[in-house]
Amino acid sequence: MSLSLNKSTDELELAARTPLPSSHSPLALNHGDSSSSLGRHGSGSSVMLNESSLAPVDGGTSAYSFLLASFFVQALVWGFQGANGIFLDSYLTTHKYNSQPHASTILPVIGPLSSGIIYCSGVVLYPFYARYPYHRRTSMWVGVALAWASLFAASYVTSVVAILLFEGVLYGIAGSFLYACCISYMTEWFVNKRGMANGVIFAGTAFGGIIVPLTIPQLIKAYGLPKTIRIFSIAIVIILVPLLPFVRPRIPDSRMHQQIPAPQSKEWMKSTTIWIALAANTLQGFGYFVPIVWLPTFARELRVTTSQAALTVALLNGASVFGRISMGYLSDVLDPFFLAMSTLLSTSLVTFVIWGLLSRNLAGLLSFGIAYGMLASGWTSLFTAFVRPVAKENPNLTTTLFGYFLFSRGLGNILSTPISSGLITGSTVDMRKAFPLSGGKYENVIIFVGTCFAGAAGISLLGWAMDLRQRARSRISSS
Repeated sequence: MSLSLNKSTDELELAARTPLPSSHSPLALNHGDSSSSLGRHGSGSSVMLNESSLAPVDGGTSAYSFLLASFFVQALVWGFQGANGIFLDSYLTTHKYNSQPHASTILPVIGPLSSGIIYCSGVVLYPFYARYPYHRRTSMWVGVALAWASLFAASYVTSVVAILLFEGVLYGIAGSFLYACCISYMTEWFVNKRGMANGVIFAGTAFGGIIVPLTIPQLIKAYGLPKTIRIFSIAIVIILVPLLPFVRPRIPDSRMHQQIPAPQSKEWMKSTTIWIALAANTLQGFGYFVPIVWLPTFARELRVTTSQAALTVALLNGASVFGRISMGYLSDVLDPFFLAMSTLLSTSLVTFVIWGLLSRNLAGLLSFGIAYGMLASGWTSLFTAFVRPVAKENPNLTTTLFGYFLFSRGLGNILSTPISSGLITGSTVDMRKAFPLSGGKYENVIIFVGTCFAGAAGISLLGWAMDLRQRARSRISSS
């Protein structure tokens, strides 16, 4: 009996519930829970969960239906985030919103706060779902309900503080539940093809970032801002409710227990390269989200239409698909700090030259969106390469470190917008400035973004030098 149980347990080797490739942790039956559960159902016999009774991993109708459903869930959740710049532009140009006290400071925070909550929540949600996997299904339905309620309520309120609470905080919590559950389920359905599955799910976020920003301006023009948000809240229910039954676990939550204790070792804290990578990540996060928020508003200064302004964000999100995929591929063959330094420095130059000097017309601004999307958005694809030398094959430590990277990036996401808002509000009109568009109104913002990327590039250069030194020592010691 013991041998049979061990064999059955061994057949359930799956990956830990993290969005990272090549990590595995055992999924074993919780024997105590199984017996108690059987007792409640009037059966005293032991249960053996046969692998052959489960849907296959890495393929099959169930796996790919899950992947397709998750693609659209992420597209809808992050699509609204991708259109935040358009909503911000509408709020700032509508008198009943922009005339309120501190509106110019509060309104730009809504989008980054929402996405920042989604980023930072992983530190709490991933360990929770690993320990209590049966709560994931409930969390997803709660996420849909909160997403609808938050936007539906936001469409009726006029106070900018209330809008911040509904669209910023509540929608962020809703998106956290939906996002984390999709990633958690993905590690059950895909093992050998997890990289592919991960790419498809994240491609959904970019897909939403393309479609939604192109659709929202037409709805605002036809129905106005409040009704557009109301329509989007209803669309969330109509689209997600039929999809959620397909976003499900491969192994029934009630029949298994995943043993993932918290990491005990703190040796990773002695790794200088991890702290260097986290420092660069934080600084990159402070700069990365600023253009995404302000591009539509910046485009309005060029006297372009609302649809053309939305096109800048859509092209940026479209280019980010190629940036993420290519950076992920290169991180498997090249030093991550070298890639980080190269892309960060290139992004800094693109910010200063194309955005600061050449974006005097729509063509220049679209060029900036494409170049920025391809270069800057691939940064998150380097996380696994930064973590790999320290975490090695430890899935618990991998998850922990990945959560710290997301958390520090989320801090930059949240705090960068009030900083950039203050830089714009505090600027003075002077056509003699280095970046004179709109009387130099955006000069401080451009300098801030370009400097953040340049500073992160300098930190990455230090990490690359340390990597080269370590490799040289390894070659000497082995010879």
